Amino acid sequence: MASLLESLRQHSVVVADTGDIDAVARWRPQDATTNPSLLLSAAQDSRFRALVENAFSKGKGEQAIDRLFVSFGVEILKHIPGRVSTEVDARLSFDQENSVKKAEHFIRLYEDCGVSRDRVLIKLASTWEGVRAAERLEREGIHCNLTLLFSFAQALACFDAGVTLISPFVGRIYDWHKQARKLDDIPIAEDPGVASVARIYGYGKKHGYATQVMGASFRKTEQILALAGCDLLTIAPDLLEKLAGVSGSVPRMLSPQAAKGLAIGKTTLNEKQFRWLHNEDAMAVDKLAEGIRRFDADARKLERALAGQARAAA
Repeated sequence: MASLLESLRQHSVVVADTGDIDAVARWRPQDATTNPSLLLSAAQDSRFRALVENAFSKGKGEQAIDRLFVSFGVEILKHIPGRVSTEVDARLSFDQENSVKKAEHFIRLYEDCGVSRDRVLIKLASTWEGVRAAERLEREGIHCNLTLLFSFAQALACFDAGVTLISPFVGRIYDWHKQARKLDDIPIAEDPGVASVARIYGYGKKHGYATQVMGASFRKTEQILALAGCDLLTIAPDLLEKLAGVSGSVPRMLSPQAAKGLAIGKTTLNEKQFRWLHNEDAMAVDKLAEGIRRFDADARKLERALAGQARAAA
């Protein structure tokens, strides 16, 4: 009998949520996603020292970090047939103009390495400014992955902006509600993270948006299996291991056909409406702000760690 992972692949595209190139090579996902937190861990691994040294040989500070992000992306792409996501600096989350410039810079670096822009997704935080930056980039043929997505308002804005892909988070929503309710666990049938992604997926398919929905940030395999049928699912290596180690058949839980029967009206938000609706969701406000701070902190740690490695090697 096939493993749960093999069965899951019949319904959803499996994406590796890691900066570990060896893990990507092992699991051979369709796509891969990275972020500053994942690359902080990978870049301090002796296996990838050559990538770090090469990046710092061609520049310093922010320039070297950008090259490192792209270097990891280029190496990851050697092991997958699809796309890699590379994240814009979290400090630009509320800066539309410079987010666009940073994305264009990443694409130039990739193209200098012989990588077509069609194989790269630029990750931006799902702030109003991030969504507007993505809207502009999509018009340039630069495809985007809107991350740190916790509220329905964020999803609505992304759908209307025509972004290529959105990454609604499951685990961080689950974490917030578990802590708020002072619970050790929340049953899958009541899991607010799973419910959020299912609602977003259903709305997008109901109204015919081309934007792909990729469930992200999982804490347990049950959350992943509950979203079988979602366009994509980005999964950390430890959870891929668990899914691959169990035999079984995974039923499809989400489908475009089922979504067409949902009673969900279409909504378009202007900036004021977006900010109000997002503000009404306390969890989303907390987790978006926390996520931006965390990615920024890890990016700064990465800069310091790599600068130290570069000095030591000099």
